[in-house]
Amino acid sequence: MGTVGKIGRKPKKSKSDDKLKVSACDLFAGAGGFSLGAHLAGINVAAAIEWDKYACQTYRANLIDTGLASTHLFEEDISKLAPNRVKLVAGFHERPCDILLGGPPCQGFSAHRLNDAGVDDPRNTLLLRYFEYVRVLRPVFFLVENVPGLLWPKHKKFLNAFYELADRADYGVLEPKVINARDFGVPQNRRRVFILGFDRRRVDEMNTWPPKATHVSPDALGELPHWVAASVAFKRALAGDPNNIHMKHCPELVETFARTPANGGSRRQSGRILPCHEDHSGHSDVYGRIDPSIPGPTMTTACINPSKGRFVHPTQHHGITLRQAARLQSFPDWFNFEGGIMAGGKQVGNAVPVDLAKALLEPLRDAVIKLRKAEKRMDAA
Repeated sequence: MGTVGKIGRKPKKSKSDDKLKVSACDLFAGAGGFSLGAHLAGINVAAAIEWDKYACQTYRANLIDTGLASTHLFEEDISKLAPNRVKLVAGFHERPCDILLGGPPCQGFSAHRLNDAGVDDPRNTLLLRYFEYVRVLRPVFFLVENVPGLLWPKHKKFLNAFYELADRADYGVLEPKVINARDFGVPQNRRRVFILGFDRRRVDEMNTWPPKATHVSPDALGELPHWVAASVAFKRALAGDPNNIHMKHCPELVETFARTPANGGSRRQSGRILPCHEDHSGHSDVYGRIDPSIPGPTMTTACINPSKGRFVHPTQHHGITLRQAARLQSFPDWFNFEGGIMAGGKQVGNAVPVDLAKALLEPLRDAVIKLRKAEKRMDAA
């Protein structure tokens, strides 16, 4: 079941960590889900870029101050930060950046943006800014993460422009892959788009990616393990855990939760129907309880707020805690989010699940190592 919800110590940094053969740069790094997954895959994240104040505090406290990683964190606006400066400061002028990671802000592509909302959203141009870093750092691979809405026809021009830039720079790009985190041991039903590019000057093709799923639903064929149920998120909290906090609710709402059936009950079963819910089927999950017997719902930036989705504790009469949300994203219990419950919820919802990141990056790590060995043999010949 991966590292989901395990109570344990931080992974130790080995003496050879600074000499890892595979290095990466994490754009739009957030709290560090992608970076932690990379570390667990044996990849040295030499540089990370993030603008949000609290996300930077979280990244630094968990990954840098602990000695886990030697990452240079650029706490700056990526639209103004020159890629050449990152290359110089992070040392990519002396050693290569093998893998470029990043999930540009996805709100402009979100399914919650109805009709033409989100078209020409300024945040969408950050997808193109991503490629400026590809051009300057020239990684062997780049991996982009975003919401499935990126593939909607109304956003086609951004995706087409990205592919055109890649082609001009002699990068091959695989077709976008919609991957569900639950298929890789994350206790959450979370579908995201991943786009993998590879340097055609060094790699002919990439047929080992994406990796095969490690977990499947119980009714699926094959011998793979079943998916991980959300119940792992609701084990006993650690004493003194600063993230063991949930929203405070008014008495009326607490009574509503008390009337909602345990383990998957909906707001309709509670008898509380607000006018805004009556004619809008899209609100069917709000104020609903999580069913711990199946993978949890997608953790959004408002995952600690029951009014924003099915985020009520399975049996207790309040929204899920920040720690429980983090567990549903496969963050280990030692990883703490800074800035309070609202800022923490935003960081959790924006993160790439740690176990998924690790699974997706391992074949890229292997491919880089294989390439290095082949190039070394050619040089020696």
